[in-house]
Amino acid sequence: MSSQYKLDDRSTEIREQTKVKLTDLLSRINQEKKLERNRNLALSVAAISAVTVFGIILTL
Repeated sequence: MSSQYKLDDRSTEIREQTKVKLTDLLSRINQEKKLERNRNLALSVAAISAVTVFGIILTL
């Protein structure tokens, strides 16, 4: 009987852990969007800088 009780108790814990809150998902999506935006901005700045430096070198 005691092992049955432990099994039922464990399955309840697993069910509680698998619940996902919508607000948590939305906040995670927003964080990922911010990170992606920052990465794109950094990549754009690096590309523009490289083109500018290359252009300056060609004009010399």
